[in-house]
Amino acid sequence: MGLGPDFHGVFPYLVSPIDDSGKVKEGVLARLVDDLIRAGVHGLTPLGSTGEFAYLDRTQRRRIVEVVVQAAAGRVPVVAGVAATTTADATAQAKEYAALGADGILAILEAYFPIPEDGVVAYFTAVATASDLPVVLYTNPQFQRSDLTLTAIARLADVPNVRYIKDASSDTGRLLSIMNAVGDRIRVFSASAHIPACVMLIGGVGWMAGPACLIPRQSVMLYDLCRAGRWADAMALQRTMWRLNRAFAKFNLAACIKGGLEIQGYDVGAPLPPQAPIDAAGRAEIETILATVREGASAIGS
Repeated sequence: MGLGPDFHGVFPYLVSPIDDSGKVKEGVLARLVDDLIRAGVHGLTPLGSTGEFAYLDRTQRRRIVEVVVQAAAGRVPVVAGVAATTTADATAQAKEYAALGADGILAILEAYFPIPEDGVVAYFTAVATASDLPVVLYTNPQFQRSDLTLTAIARLADVPNVRYIKDASSDTGRLLSIMNAVGDRIRVFSASAHIPACVMLIGGVGWMAGPACLIPRQSVMLYDLCRAGRWADAMALQRTMWRLNRAFAKFNLAACIKGGLEIQGYDVGAPLPPQAPIDAAGRAEIETILATVREGASAIGS
């Protein structure tokens, strides 16, 4: 299409480390960004669901995007989450993050009241046209009152810089229906609710998800195996990684990833109240899963 960068591969959904006074733990976040890039990830997504966007104020959101953009320093694209209940707020965020140096926008619709399809399409169109950055549509029926229907996605495919979608519906058949409806006008990223290797087998371009923060090297390895057509090895690795996907679904999203990062030595803190941190049993479960994933990847090798 020739519009902006080509997004593909592993894009971890970053956590938002916030201290007790409400300030962003800038050093912790910058270190995480640098380590993930060194591990080979293809991009970074601040202010996704794992980033607790719904619990942050405007100042915190802005600073998180600033820190991630500065720490990434152009090494990988940064796709910043834009989420709001009003179109005016969403478009203002999109313009602000573009000015801060983000490389793309992850567009999210927060809705208290259900919104009809025309309103949903108008919201995402407004976010997309607020800047010239490529836009990733995000849909998660589990959390959103107004979902993107297949018809709405097909309509949005006509907006030039709406380039990608991350569908967290857990319905892999829906992903294939999207691909059939829009062709290559909108490309599909797997969510953690899907099996990434299977999504890449049917034509997906990568994985955008929180668990990739905890297992970046293994996530990149999975992507590389799929790109190389080594499907037996990819599925062997995917089977071990899937345990983390299931834990991510079992526990609070931010609590799971923040707990796992604390195990790995990142002082990211607890999820913002009223969310609860992961308990001791949950931490032990995550620690066991991480060890299993590392062993599984080592057994496959490169």
